[in-house]
Parts: sequence; C-alpha cells; structure tokens
Amino acid sequence: MIKENQKHFNRLHVVIDAFVIIISYFLAWLLKFHLPILRDEGGRLPFYIYMSALLFIVPAYLMLYYAFSLYTPKRVQGRRLEFSNIFKANTLGLFLLITGLYLIKQIDFSRHVIVIFYAINVVSEELTRMLIRVVLRKMRAKGYNQKHILLVGYSRACEEYIDRILANPQWGYTIRGILDDNVQAGYMYRGIKVLGRIDNLMVILPQNHLDEIAITLGLSEYFRLEQIVALCEKSGVHTKFIPDYNRIIPTKPYTEDILGLPVINIRYVPLTNTFNAFTKRVMDIVGACVAIILFSPVMLFSVIMIKLTSPGPLIYKQERVGLHNHSFLMYKFRSMEVQPPEEEKKAWTVKNDPRVTNFGRFMRKTSIDELPQLFNVLKGEMSLVGPRPERPFFVDKFREEIPRYMIKHQVRPGLTGWAQVNGYRGNTSIRKRIEYDLYYIENWTLGLDIKILILTFFKGFINKNAY
Repeated sequence: MIKENQKHFNRLHVVIDAFVIIISYFLAWLLKFHLPILRDEGGRLPFYIYMSALLFIVPAYLMLYYAFSLYTPKRVQGRRLEFSNIFKANTLGLFLLITGLYLIKQIDFSRHVIVIFYAINVVSEELTRMLIRVVLRKMRAKGYNQKHILLVGYSRACEEYIDRILANPQWGYTIRGILDDNVQAGYMYRGIKVLGRIDNLMVILPQNHLDEIAITLGLSEYFRLEQIVALCEKSGVHTKFIPDYNRIIPTKPYTEDILGLPVINIRYVPLTNTFNAFTKRVMDIVGACVAIILFSPVMLFSVIMIKLTSPGPLIYKQERVGLHNHSFLMYKFRSMEVQPPEEEKKAWTVKNDPRVTNFGRFMRKTSIDELPQLFNVLKGEMSLVGPRPERPFFVDKFREEIPRYMIKHQVRPGLTGWAQVNGYRGNTSIRKRIEYDLYYIENWTLGLDIKILILTFFKGFINKNAY
C-alpha cells in the first residue's frame, strides 16, 4: 500500500512542481514588463513567444529535479540537502536557458525574465516543499501514510533505532516487531515485542504487509548477515542495514572501490583532500595578514601595558600539540607573572589565580592574549579555525580518558573553533569540546569556517570561563 501511495504522491508532486514552474515564470514576465522599475519596451517580444518557452522549460526542469533526487521520499531527504538540490537544479537550468538562447541567437528574449524566474522559482519550490513536509508530518502523526517495518536482530542499534522512531512520529514509521534468536519471544522494549526467532522470517513475511525490513543484528551475530540478507531479498521487501558499531564508525563514513572490493574508511576528514587543504591554507594566510593589520593598534597597546604592569618578556611561548601530533611553540601575550616552566606545565589556571596579572586578567577575558597566534597561523603551525591545541601533558592524559580524543590532531589546531563559539572554552567539559571538534573535522567546509569566524566576532572574544 505504501509503495502505491508513494507512486501516486510522486506523480502529484511532479504536477505541483510543473504548476509552480509555470506560475514562477509568469510572475517573472509580469514583473519585468509591468513593474515600472524594470519595464523596458525596447525589443519586446510578444507574450505568446515568452509563454511558448514553457514547452521547453517545464519538462527540462522536471527532469533536472528528478536528476537531483528531488522526488525521493521526504523521510529520507533532509531539508538542507533538499534545498541544496533545488538550488543546484535551478542554477543548472538557468545556465541551460541562457546557453540555449545564445545557440539559437535569440537576442530579443529578455535575460532579465530568466534571472527573475530563477530567483522566484528557487524560493517558490522551497516554500512548496516546506508546506508538503508540514502536511505529511500532520498526516503521519495521525496515523496515515505509515511505513510498516520489521526489525531483525535485537541489539543496541535496535534499541537506538526504536528510540528515534518513537521520538519522531512525523516520520511515519510503524514497527511491527523484532525477530531474534537470543531474546525470548514476548519480551518487549518500549512497547515493541520480540515476535520469535529469525528463522520465522519466511513465515511472517507472507502474512504481513511489510514495507521494509531493518537488519539490526548485534556485532556477535554478523556471521549470519549474508544468510539473513538473502532471506529478506527473497521476499522482495526493501531491506536496510543498521550497523551496531555507530560508536566506531561515524554517520558519514566514505567508501572506496578497490577493483570491486568495498573499503569503508572509518572517518572522513575533508581536509585530507589536497584542494580543500590548499583552499583553507590560502584563507588562513590572507585572513591572518588582514587580522594582523586590523588588530595592530590593539597589539601595540597590549605590548605597552604588559611592559608597564609586569616585569618579564612580552610574548609567552608554550609547547602545544598540533597537526599529526607534532609539537610546536604557541605564542601568547604574557598574562601571568614569570614562573619556572616545571610549575606551570602541569596545571591549568584556576579562578582568582594569583599568578595572573591585572592587565593579564583583562586580556584573558577579551581573548587579546591570543592575538600573537596569528603569527603561528602564518608559519603554518595553526589555522584561523580548528580545534584548540593542548599541552603535551594533557594530551597524554586525555588520550587515555576520552574516546576519539586524538582525532582532533588530524587537522591543524585553530585560533578559534566550533566548540569555542558554542561556549566550550576555558573551564568547560572536555568531552563536549571533543564532540564539537569531531563534528567540525568531519563536516568541514569553507562556509563553516566563515560562519565560525563571524560567530567569533559576535560571541567568541569575551570568555566568561577564562581565569
């Protein structure tokens, strides 16, 4: 039933998209030729010629939407990915329209109409899909358009999958039960019952109208995976696999094809890509040079105040662990009284620490003491954005206490970072900091770096946890 519903819904969705494209195009024509600011009578083509272009535009755009997976079920595709695909499809459509007009040498056809149509259509398609999501969410919450699932294997992954489905009824999933050989029939987890053994699969499948089978075996049962997949595929029901090693492999691993042998890489780090690394490095160099010029009055003022308020060097150099576990000397404006290296090496600054000077306390609160690290960025030891570097003593300590702590050293440490702009600076949870660092490492984009830099200006400089 759900498959038939999906077919009908996809057909309706195509019709809705065609209607949206036509309306967007007509509005673009209307704005161009009837809005006083844009109106231009010179070389104007008749209305029917503009409308006849829809005979090409509508099918072309619908094919682009299909090519960019805009007709996949809403359960599967996230909103951000969907908007990204709408933007890509319309951008390619814009390029094809302009190229087509150039090839047929149609110089009187207004390019403004096409550009206005592009802008209106992107917004209209996104608003339409948002409305469809709201309608589907309400329908599924009331029990309509449900997808019925059977789980094969009782494990931690099984429980986590059930937790998420029950917490999101708008997804429209109904779990019919669980099959497992190690848990007694009748046992229930959050209202979902273990129906029997896995061998009962071929008996249950003909008797139940299932839409999906989710294999949720525990790690110790993976030797049965091939047999169970074969059983599931005999039924013709869509089968998916939910691995029981999500604590080992992240949500976005990437695979390689080695002559037909799939290889799963445990962690995808976008900055291992040469082009990505080069792009980030260029941004670091340009950004550091601009920041040094911009903050030079602040740094000059800090130098004078440090010299006037406390004897000792202006710059404090501290060993930190950076990219590929290599140590480097990180620069800071000195904010504490001079002390023997062995005393400060193994201790963090605490609240009301007597070693911190009066001006040093101000620098720490406003992060001015971090500005010399711009020169670390120029030297290539640090980046503008990345996980904050730690001292060797604490790295050795945390690598044993906190899972996946050392992954942060797969990228250059940063002057600011995703954890810092989310409030995890100074005396805050190391585990939460690592969670945010890992998210940044696995989801890096140039846009994310720019976002973090902007957030740093608005809420990253004042550090209430700095002592």
